[in-house]
Amino acid sequence: MTQAFDAIAQQQLLESRAQQALSLARRLGADACEVGASVDQGVGVSVREGDVETVELSRDQGIAVTVYVGARKGSASSTDAGEDSIRAVVEKALAIARHTGEDAASGLADAELMATHLPDLDVHHPWDLSTEQAIEIALACESAGRGVAGIRSSDGASLSSGEGVRVYANSHGFLGSQRGSRHSLSCMLIAEDEGGMQRDYDYTSARHPRDLLAPESIGRSAAERTLRRLGARRPVTGRLPVLFDPSLASGLIGHLMSAIAGGSLYRQSSFLCDRLGESLFPEWFSLGERPMEMGAMASSPFDNDGVQTRNNTYIDKGYLASYMLSAYSARRLGMATTGNAGGARNLRLDAPLVARDELLEKMGRGVLVTELMGQGVNGVTGDYSRGAAGFWVENGELQYPIEEFTIASNLQAMFKGLVGVGRDIDTRGSIHTGSWLIDEMTVAGG
Repeated sequence: MTQAFDAIAQQQLLESRAQQALSLARRLGADACEVGASVDQGVGVSVREGDVETVELSRDQGIAVTVYVGARKGSASSTDAGEDSIRAVVEKALAIARHTGEDAASGLADAELMATHLPDLDVHHPWDLSTEQAIEIALACESAGRGVAGIRSSDGASLSSGEGVRVYANSHGFLGSQRGSRHSLSCMLIAEDEGGMQRDYDYTSARHPRDLLAPESIGRSAAERTLRRLGARRPVTGRLPVLFDPSLASGLIGHLMSAIAGGSLYRQSSFLCDRLGESLFPEWFSLGERPMEMGAMASSPFDNDGVQTRNNTYIDKGYLASYMLSAYSARRLGMATTGNAGGARNLRLDAPLVARDELLEKMGRGVLVTELMGQGVNGVTGDYSRGAAGFWVENGELQYPIEEFTIASNLQAMFKGLVGVGRDIDTRGSIHTGSWLIDEMTVAGG
């Protein structure tokens, strides 16, 4: 990194600050308290048309304190983790707690649930990268893409590299901390023909810099993705099978996880309320999380309540096997926490995987969707309607690019109508999945 970042020293400092906040909260009258603190540092550069556009050196830190006075709760935060700021934050949280209504579900997670197994999950791999080196990598990425015949111009290439520390502590005596890193490189390019301009991009992201794809590879891939969109048409309207690219299939899993999240359930704002144990997917499909996976993007031994994380199965042979609950949402629902304060970690499929070509052959005639637009997903009803772009498929083969159309259905019907999953797994994020073939959706084009 351009600026020195001693992660171990920062970790020790934040742990000390968290303990100071806990001690102060007890002295000032809190019955219970929890503290979250973090510090992150990174470098980001962007280039466009061979010139440097931005160079950003960032350093963010913060501390958040939640206190409980009986069944009353108060929270306050600050971007300064100094001793004077800690006192101000604790006092503010206590003042808020004394003026809020009682909530029987509030409070720390039970003490016996606190994480005791806190291994190093191999998620901290800082990159000794100067600003000059970062610029060179971004320029090499963009140059490789711009050098492909047919590319008209560039929307730029960007590189970011960062590391940080997060700490969580509470008055049960739990103290957990974790160092982490994340690095990414992306490129977006523009091509043009008589039909107009098209743009597309590609990127790579990893915990360890050695796991990033080569800059030239990303640039050329971005160019190929852009060029294949030239000559796009609008598809016909009809009920057709739809194949979701892996980067978009992960979004379908995201909609599922939002629907089984405790907050949506106790607010009665989910189409999956009271559906535990029901069949949602084909029987060959299972989905779970692996929070202790070594080196993965969302690995953590403890959740945001300090509860020990664990492998959870959410979909078991097609059936909804578990909700995703924090301590608070579990109490609201009369259930037990699943160790998911802060969300699910490292979602993984258990399903037979096939080549994308096999999925296209099975589709026969339909659309491959590679881009989605808009926010047309209703979490209460499950209704799904998004603007899209992609490719027309005929006789199991890609024919030509398509754009300016919508796809619509209902998430329940889409889950049940899942025909197959591709082995083209996208591993860049915390959700790993291949392409999804849905049996039928409404495609509205020209």
